[in-house]
Amino acid sequence: MNNTIETILNHRSIRSFTDQLLSSEEIHTLVESAQAASTSSYVQAYSIIGVSDQDKKRELSVLAGNQPYVEHNGHLFVFCADLYRHKALAEQKGEDITELLENTEMFMVSIIDAALAAQNMSIAAESMGLGICYIGGIRNELDKVTKVLETPDHVLPLFGLVVGHPANTSGKKPRLPKQAVYHENVYDSSEENFRKNMNEYDQTISNYYKERTNGQRVETWSDQILQFMKQKPRTYLNQYVKDKGFNKQ
Repeated sequence: MNNTIETILNHRSIRSFTDQLLSSEEIHTLVESAQAASTSSYVQAYSIIGVSDQDKKRELSVLAGNQPYVEHNGHLFVFCADLYRHKALAEQKGEDITELLENTEMFMVSIIDAALAAQNMSIAAESMGLGICYIGGIRNELDKVTKVLETPDHVLPLFGLVVGHPANTSGKKPRLPKQAVYHENVYDSSEENFRKNMNEYDQTISNYYKERTNGQRVETWSDQILQFMKQKPRTYLNQYVKDKGFNKQ
Protein backbone atom coordinates (compact mmCIF):
# COMPACT_ATOMS: atom_id res chain seq x y z
CA MET A 1 0.00 0.00 0.00
CA ASN A 2 1.36 3.44 -0.94
CA ASN A 3 0.84 6.88 0.62
CA THR A 4 -1.89 7.85 -1.85
CA ILE A 5 -4.00 4.82 -1.03
CA GLU A 6 -3.41 5.30 2.69
CA THR A 7 -4.66 8.89 2.37
CA ILE A 8 -7.79 7.77 0.51
CA LEU A 9 -8.58 4.98 2.98
CA ASN A 10 -8.06 7.31 5.95
CA HIS A 11 -10.76 9.76 4.80
CA ARG A 12 -13.25 11.17 7.26
CA SER A 13 -15.32 14.37 7.18
CA ILE A 14 -13.96 17.19 9.35
CA ARG A 15 -16.41 19.74 10.74
CA SER A 16 -14.22 21.62 13.20
CA PHE A 17 -11.27 23.71 12.03
CA THR A 18 -8.68 26.01 13.56
CA ASP A 19 -8.71 29.73 12.72
CA GLN A 20 -5.76 29.31 10.34
CA LEU A 21 -6.67 30.29 6.79
CA LEU A 22 -5.22 28.50 3.80
CA SER A 23 -2.29 30.25 2.18
CA SER A 24 -2.40 31.44 -1.43
CA GLU A 25 0.05 28.68 -2.28
CA GLU A 26 -2.17 26.01 -0.70
CA ILE A 27 -5.22 27.30 -2.58
CA HIS A 28 -3.27 27.33 -5.84
CA THR A 29 -2.12 23.73 -5.28
CA LEU A 30 -5.64 22.56 -4.50
CA VAL A 31 -7.19 24.23 -7.54
CA GLU A 32 -4.41 22.92 -9.76
CA SER A 33 -5.02 19.42 -8.38
CA ALA A 34 -8.73 19.75 -9.09
CA GLN A 35 -8.02 20.80 -12.67
CA ALA A 36 -5.86 17.72 -13.19
CA ALA A 37 -8.94 15.48 -12.86
CA SER A 38 -10.34 13.58 -15.79
CA THR A 39 -12.90 15.48 -17.87
CA SER A 40 -15.34 14.20 -20.47
CA SER A 41 -14.09 14.93 -24.02
CA TYR A 42 -11.87 17.69 -22.60
CA VAL A 43 -15.01 19.82 -22.09
CA GLN A 44 -14.03 20.94 -18.54
CA ALA A 45 -17.62 21.90 -17.82
CA TYR A 46 -17.19 23.20 -14.30
CA SER A 47 -15.93 26.18 -12.35
CA ILE A 48 -14.79 26.64 -8.75
CA ILE A 49 -15.68 29.71 -6.73
CA GLY A 50 -13.40 30.33 -3.77
CA VAL A 51 -15.18 32.23 -1.02
CA SER A 52 -12.86 34.22 1.22
CA ASP A 53 -15.24 37.09 2.07
CA GLN A 54 -16.36 36.38 5.63
CA ASP A 55 -19.77 38.00 5.17
CA LYS A 56 -20.47 35.79 2.17
CA LYS A 57 -19.32 32.72 4.07
CA ARG A 58 -21.63 33.64 6.92
CA GLU A 59 -24.55 34.11 4.53
CA LEU A 60 -23.85 30.81 2.78
CA SER A 61 -23.60 29.11 6.17
CA VAL A 62 -27.13 30.22 6.99
CA LEU A 63 -28.46 29.19 3.56
CA ALA A 64 -26.81 25.78 3.93
CA GLY A 65 -28.79 25.05 7.08
CA ASN A 66 -26.86 27.03 9.70
CA GLN A 67 -23.81 24.80 9.47
CA PRO A 68 -21.08 26.69 11.39
CA TYR A 69 -18.17 25.03 9.57
CA VAL A 70 -19.33 26.66 6.31
CA GLU A 71 -18.39 29.95 7.94
CA HIS A 72 -15.43 28.85 10.06
CA ASN A 73 -12.80 27.04 8.00
CA GLY A 74 -9.53 27.54 6.18
CA HIS A 75 -11.26 28.18 2.85
CA LEU A 76 -14.61 27.54 1.21
CA PHE A 77 -14.81 26.29 -2.37
CA VAL A 78 -18.08 26.07 -4.30
CA PHE A 79 -18.09 23.70 -7.27
CA CYS A 80 -20.38 24.63 -10.13
CA ALA A 81 -21.61 22.95 -13.28
CA ASP A 82 -20.56 25.47 -15.92
CA LEU A 83 -21.64 25.66 -19.55
CA TYR A 84 -21.51 29.46 -19.60
CA ARG A 85 -18.08 29.65 -21.20
CA HIS A 86 -19.12 27.20 -23.90
CA LYS A 87 -22.17 29.32 -24.70
CA ALA A 88 -20.03 32.47 -24.79
CA LEU A 89 -17.46 30.82 -27.08
CA ALA A 90 -20.22 29.71 -29.47
CA GLU A 91 -21.71 33.21 -29.54
CA GLN A 92 -18.31 34.68 -30.40
CA LYS A 93 -18.16 32.30 -33.36
CA GLY A 94 -21.75 33.03 -34.37
CA GLU A 95 -22.88 29.50 -33.52
CA ASP A 96 -26.10 28.47 -31.81
CA ILE A 97 -25.53 25.54 -29.44
CA THR A 98 -28.70 25.98 -27.37
CA GLU A 99 -29.89 22.44 -28.10
CA LEU A 100 -26.60 20.99 -26.89
CA LEU A 101 -26.47 23.17 -23.76
CA GLU A 102 -29.97 22.11 -22.75
CA ASN A 103 -29.33 18.42 -23.36
CA THR A 104 -29.49 16.00 -20.43
CA GLU A 105 -26.16 14.45 -21.45
CA MET A 106 -24.37 17.80 -21.16
CA PHE A 107 -26.01 18.34 -17.78
CA MET A 108 -24.62 15.00 -16.63
CA VAL A 109 -21.20 15.78 -18.11
CA SER A 110 -21.01 19.07 -16.19
CA ILE A 111 -22.03 17.44 -12.91
CA ILE A 112 -19.60 14.54 -13.32
CA ASP A 113 -16.74 16.85 -14.31
CA ALA A 114 -17.34 18.98 -11.20
CA ALA A 115 -17.51 15.94 -8.93
CA LEU A 116 -14.29 14.47 -10.31
CA ALA A 117 -12.50 17.79 -9.84
CA ALA A 118 -13.78 18.10 -6.29
CA GLN A 119 -12.65 14.63 -5.32
CA ASN A 120 -9.19 15.34 -6.74
CA MET A 121 -9.06 18.45 -4.58
CA SER A 122 -10.23 16.51 -1.53
CA ILE A 123 -7.53 13.87 -1.85
CA ALA A 124 -4.90 16.53 -2.45
CA ALA A 125 -6.05 18.43 0.64
CA GLU A 126 -5.98 15.36 2.85
CA SER A 127 -2.53 14.46 1.56
CA MET A 128 -1.41 17.91 2.76
CA GLY A 129 -2.68 17.20 6.28
CA LEU A 130 -5.83 19.28 5.79
CA GLY A 131 -9.40 18.24 6.54
CA ILE A 132 -12.41 18.50 4.24
CA CYS A 133 -16.18 18.30 4.29
CA TYR A 134 -18.61 18.41 1.38
CA ILE A 135 -21.56 20.80 1.74
CA GLY A 136 -24.67 19.69 -0.13
CA GLY A 137 -26.75 22.11 1.93
CA ILE A 138 -26.04 24.97 -0.47
CA ARG A 139 -28.73 23.42 -2.67
CA ASN A 140 -31.33 24.22 0.00
CA GLU A 141 -31.91 27.69 -1.44
CA LEU A 142 -30.05 27.91 -4.73
CA ASP A 143 -31.88 31.04 -5.83
CA LYS A 144 -30.29 32.93 -2.92
CA VAL A 145 -26.92 31.17 -3.29
CA THR A 146 -26.69 32.21 -6.95
CA LYS A 147 -27.31 35.81 -5.90
CA VAL A 148 -24.57 35.68 -3.27
CA LEU A 149 -22.12 34.21 -5.78
CA GLU A 150 -23.47 36.22 -8.76
CA THR A 151 -23.56 33.18 -11.03
CA PRO A 152 -25.12 33.73 -14.48
CA ASP A 153 -27.39 31.36 -16.40
CA HIS A 154 -25.66 28.12 -17.42
CA VAL A 155 -23.69 28.13 -14.16
CA LEU A 156 -25.18 26.01 -11.39
CA PRO A 157 -23.67 25.75 -7.87
CA LEU A 158 -23.70 22.06 -6.97
CA PHE A 159 -22.00 21.74 -3.59
CA GLY A 160 -19.48 23.37 -1.34
CA LEU A 161 -16.21 21.98 -0.07
CA VAL A 162 -14.77 23.35 3.16
CA VAL A 163 -11.06 22.81 3.67
CA GLY A 164 -8.91 23.69 6.64
CA HIS A 165 -6.61 22.67 9.44
CA PRO A 166 -8.53 20.19 11.65
CA ALA A 167 -9.23 21.30 15.21
CA ASN A 168 -9.98 17.68 16.04
CA THR A 169 -10.26 14.44 14.12
CA SER A 170 -13.59 12.68 13.88
CA GLY A 171 -14.05 8.93 13.73
CA LYS A 172 -13.92 7.03 10.49
CA LYS A 173 -17.35 5.71 9.49
CA PRO A 174 -17.43 2.12 8.20
CA ARG A 175 -18.54 1.87 4.57
CA LEU A 176 -20.80 -0.76 3.05
CA PRO A 177 -19.08 -4.14 2.63
CA LYS A 178 -17.34 -4.51 -0.71
CA GLN A 179 -19.61 -7.35 -1.78
CA ALA A 180 -22.59 -5.01 -1.47
CA VAL A 181 -21.23 -2.48 -3.94
CA TYR A 182 -18.91 -4.44 -6.23
CA HIS A 183 -20.53 -6.79 -8.75
CA GLU A 184 -18.64 -9.12 -11.08
CA ASN A 185 -19.84 -8.97 -14.71
CA VAL A 186 -23.54 -8.68 -13.81
CA TYR A 187 -25.51 -7.03 -11.03
CA ASP A 188 -26.13 -9.40 -8.12
CA SER A 189 -29.81 -8.95 -7.23
CA SER A 190 -29.98 -12.05 -5.05
CA GLU A 191 -32.31 -11.36 -2.13
CA GLU A 192 -30.35 -13.76 0.06
CA ASN A 193 -27.06 -11.95 -0.51
CA PHE A 194 -28.75 -8.58 -0.12
CA ARG A 195 -30.18 -9.49 3.27
CA LYS A 196 -26.90 -11.00 4.43
CA ASN A 197 -24.90 -7.90 3.44
CA MET A 198 -27.40 -5.48 4.96
CA ASN A 199 -27.74 -7.40 8.22
CA GLU A 200 -23.98 -7.54 8.68
CA TYR A 201 -23.58 -3.86 7.86
CA ASP A 202 -26.45 -2.84 10.13
CA GLN A 203 -24.74 -4.59 13.01
CA THR A 204 -21.43 -2.91 12.20
CA ILE A 205 -23.02 0.55 12.14
CA SER A 206 -25.04 -0.07 15.29
CA ASN A 207 -21.84 -1.05 17.12
CA TYR A 208 -20.07 2.01 15.69
CA TYR A 209 -22.69 4.43 17.02
CA LYS A 210 -22.96 2.59 20.32
CA GLU A 211 -19.21 2.90 20.91
CA ARG A 212 -19.10 6.57 19.89
CA THR A 213 -22.04 7.58 22.11
CA ASN A 214 -21.54 5.29 25.10
CA GLY A 215 -24.68 3.41 24.19
CA GLN A 216 -26.87 6.48 23.64
CA ARG A 217 -27.25 5.80 19.92
CA VAL A 218 -27.70 2.32 18.50
CA GLU A 219 -29.56 2.86 15.21
CA THR A 220 -28.67 0.79 12.17
CA TRP A 221 -27.72 2.07 8.73
CA SER A 222 -31.05 0.84 7.37
CA ASP A 223 -32.95 2.84 10.01
CA GLN A 224 -30.91 5.95 9.32
CA ILE A 225 -31.20 5.80 5.53
CA LEU A 226 -34.90 4.95 5.45
CA GLN A 227 -35.59 7.89 7.75
CA PHE A 228 -33.59 10.12 5.43
CA MET A 229 -35.45 8.80 2.39
CA LYS A 230 -38.78 9.72 3.95
CA GLN A 231 -37.82 13.39 3.97
CA LYS A 232 -39.10 15.66 1.25
CA PRO A 233 -36.35 16.22 -1.32
CA ARG A 234 -35.50 19.62 -2.76
CA THR A 235 -38.46 19.46 -5.12
CA TYR A 236 -37.87 22.97 -6.50
CA LEU A 237 -34.59 21.85 -8.11
CA ASN A 238 -36.13 20.35 -11.24
CA GLN A 239 -37.58 23.66 -12.37
CA TYR A 240 -34.68 25.73 -11.05
CA VAL A 241 -32.15 23.69 -13.01
CA LYS A 242 -34.20 24.24 -16.18
CA ASP A 243 -34.50 27.96 -15.45
CA LYS A 244 -30.71 28.14 -15.34
CA GLY A 245 -30.51 26.63 -18.83
CA PHE A 246 -29.72 23.00 -17.93
CA ASN A 247 -31.44 19.67 -18.61
CA LYS A 248 -34.36 20.95 -20.69
CA GLN A 249 -34.19 18.13 -23.22
